[in-house]
Amino acid sequence: MSSRVRRLCAGFGTSFLAFALTANAQPSPADQFGDLFAAVQEGHVFEDGKTFADAVPRRAPDAIMAEYAAKPPTSPTDLRYFVLDNFTVPGVNDKPLPPLREHIRTLWPQLSRDAVTPPPASSAIALPSPYVVPGGRFREIYYWDSYFTMLGLVADGRDDLVEGMIDDFASLIERFGHIPNGTRTYYLSRSQPPFFALMLDLSKQTDGTVRARRLAALRKEHAYWMAGESCARAAKACERVVRMPDGSVLNRYWDDRDTPRDESFAEDRATAKASARPAAEVYRDLRAGAESGWDFSSRWLSDPQDLATIRTTRVVPVDLNALMWAMEKRIEKGCKQAGDQPCTREFFQRAAARKGAIDRYMWQSRQRRFADWLLDESTPGSVQSSATLFPLFVGMASPAQTTAIAATTRRALLGEGGIRTTILRTGQQWDAPNGWAPLQWVALEGLHRGGQDALAKDVAARWLGTVNCTYLETGKMLEKYDVEERRAGGGGEYPLQDGFGWTNGVTAAILERYPALVPGTTLRTCAPTSGSEQ
Repeated sequence: MSSRVRRLCAGFGTSFLAFALTANAQPSPADQFGDLFAAVQEGHVFEDGKTFADAVPRRAPDAIMAEYAAKPPTSPTDLRYFVLDNFTVPGVNDKPLPPLREHIRTLWPQLSRDAVTPPPASSAIALPSPYVVPGGRFREIYYWDSYFTMLGLVADGRDDLVEGMIDDFASLIERFGHIPNGTRTYYLSRSQPPFFALMLDLSKQTDGTVRARRLAALRKEHAYWMAGESCARAAKACERVVRMPDGSVLNRYWDDRDTPRDESFAEDRATAKASARPAAEVYRDLRAGAESGWDFSSRWLSDPQDLATIRTTRVVPVDLNALMWAMEKRIEKGCKQAGDQPCTREFFQRAAARKGAIDRYMWQSRQRRFADWLLDESTPGSVQSSATLFPLFVGMASPAQTTAIAATTRRALLGEGGIRTTILRTGQQWDAPNGWAPLQWVALEGLHRGGQDALAKDVAARWLGTVNCTYLETGKMLEKYDVEERRAGGGGEYPLQDGFGWTNGVTAAILERYPALVPGTTLRTCAPTSGSEQ
C-alpha cells in the first residue's frame, strides 16, 4: 500500500480501507484530494457541494496535493484561487475566456445605445446621439462615469461614440443648464463631478462652430456651479458655492431638492428616521452625496460608522474644487483662442484665486495630503482618501506637493490590488477595502503627470492584476473591487453590478499606455500576499 493511501486511510477509517483494496475500485474526488476536498466543501467555497465533486483536475492529483501540502492556502480567498487554478469547475471556469482587452472590445456594442426618444411619461431623458451606459441597473448615461468610459473608447478607436457623447452632454447643458447625475428626470436636481471640460480634451473635433458651441456649454455649466456666488457670505454657503473665512470662493456638493431620492426612496426614509436631525436636511445631504459620485463614504459622515450622520453639504471637497479649477483653466484657454479678452482675464483670475484657496485651506503639509474642509468645525477633515490625488490629476499641484502625496500614496493608499478609496472600513462602498476604476486612473495619471512614473506604473500593474484575477474567476468586469483581497468589491445600498463602463474604459486605457502589463491567464498569482503593499 502506498504512503499516500495509508495517509488517506488514517483520515477516513477502515471502511475506506476495505473499499480502496477492492480490485476494481475507482477513487472518488474525496479519496483523491483528502484534506483539500474537505476544506473546499466544509468552507462552502462553492454554494452547491456537487460543484467541486464534479470538477476536473488540470494536472496530476499527486502534483496538486504536493503543492497544497507545501503551501496551504491561508484564507478562503486563497483557497478559491488555488482551486480555480488547478481545477476546471463546472459553471465557474469551464468556458475559455478571451484575453482581457479582447473581452472589453466585445462589450462596447453590448453597452452602446442608440439616440433615444422616450415614450410619454417615461423618466428617461431624450438624447440626440448614441452613447454608452455603465451596465447592470445603470441603464442610462451617467455623467462622471462617461469620462472614464471614453478613455477606453479612445484607446479602442471609437471616436464616433466619444464625439456623440460629448454632443449629448452639450445638449443636456443647453436644455437644463447643467449635466444631470444621469439621464432620468429624477436626477435633474443635481449633477455629478464636473468632467465635461476634461471630456473636451479627448475630442478630435476641429470644426470651429462645434468648438464654439461646446465652449458656450462649458461656460454655462460653470455658471450652474457658481450660481450661489452672489448669495454666499463670509464663512457661509449658498447652493453649490462656499464663501471661505477670507472671502475666497470654493464649491461644495448640493441638490436642489430635499426629499427622498426616487431611486432609493425607502432607503433614504429609513436613514432619515435613524437620524435626530430634520428629515429634509438628511435627504439633502444624501442627495448631495449622490452628486459627489462617492455615495456613500466616510468623507461625508460625522460618525464614519453611521450613515445617518451624513453631512455632505457641510464639506468642501478637494476633488470637486480641483475639477472646478480644471474647468476654469479650459474656459480661459478657449476664450483666449476665440479672442475674448474679458473672458480670458476673468477665468485666469478665477483659476488663480481658486488654487490659492485650495492651498490655504486644503493643503496639509505636515500630513502630506490635500484634505476636505469641514465648514462647521472650520478645520480640515481627518479622513484620508484618494481624493487627495485630484490636484495632481488636473495639474495644479506643485512639485513639492506631488512628492509628498506620492509618499502618502505609498504609505496609506496603495493596497495590493490598487488604490484604496479611503483607509477606513465602514461598510460604505466608497471606503476601504474597495477600489474604483476612476480613482485608479486619477492616481496613475496624476502621478505620471508629476514625474512619479514608477509609482504610476505600479498602481497600474496592481489594478490590472485585480481586474484580471476577478475576470478569470467570474468572466465579468465589475463596478468595484476589493483591492486588499483582489476580489469583487462589496458594501453600499445596491448589489454589485457588472458590465462595466468605467472599469472597461480605464482597463483599456491602462493597457494602451502600458502594453507590457498585459495580464497572464492564470489565477496562480492572484492570491494576496500579506504585507506586500507597503
